[in-house]
Amino acid sequence: MSDSTITPEITDSHCHLDFPDFEGQLDQIVARAAEAGVTRMVTICTRLRNEPAVRAIAEAHTPVFYAAGTHPMSAAEEPMATVDELVALSRHPKFVGIGESGLDYYYTADSAEAQKQSLRIHVEAAQRTGLPLIIHSRAADDDMARILAVEHRNAPYSCVMHCFSSSAELAKAALDLGFYLSMSGIAAFPKSQELRDIFAAAPVDRILVETDAPYLAPPPHRGKRNEPAFTAHTARKGAEIFGMDYADFAAQTQANFNRLFTKAAAYRDAA
Repeated sequence: MSDSTITPEITDSHCHLDFPDFEGQLDQIVARAAEAGVTRMVTICTRLRNEPAVRAIAEAHTPVFYAAGTHPMSAAEEPMATVDELVALSRHPKFVGIGESGLDYYYTADSAEAQKQSLRIHVEAAQRTGLPLIIHSRAADDDMARILAVEHRNAPYSCVMHCFSSSAELAKAALDLGFYLSMSGIAAFPKSQELRDIFAAAPVDRILVETDAPYLAPPPHRGKRNEPAFTAHTARKGAEIFGMDYADFAAQTQANFNRLFTKAAAYRDAA
């Protein structure tokens, strides 16, 4: 087999395989991902009461890892997570990250105080476990930058700004803390040139790729249900943004994922 026929491997660092959109189809979803070179995916539990179902997906599918937390838009309606609860969940061999947590003032600004409390709990869990924090941030750049920096001074932790689509200022604040930016299908939308410029100015060794499936399908699937296989479309756009061959960009994002999600990388090595 020549090198030109080998599909470069990439990782969908953030998807939601427990959502009803995928019910009864996970075997096919995982198979299509593999065909596209997406050999690993991290499925995210957004409400802790759903953790057993998300864990079961990771246990049933070799390429799937998982993370769990309380999504900021649910912070006021779900029971407040505890650090001990998150630490206990983290003991599972395929549990590789804390979250997603964060701040969303676009839809749920009225619950800002609950969101901040929940965020700090998730940060402490990341500090205690050594697992990366997975952050959702929308219309909350100032508070987000401040809390992440203050908590990082208290005790260092690693972090990815998932589905990054915020300001250049928040990107710089996150990168200055040693954090990573994850590129979703939004980066491939025609009107996202400003966002592409933010990514282009970032160090390529701090970039991940993701789908956020079932949301935000990149072209040519925009407006349809997203799935992990479509990470390849976003990664091809990422290669363009950084002026790299696709295979080189794919390898770089793999190295970045392995450096941040060390538990997933170690699990793969041990498998």
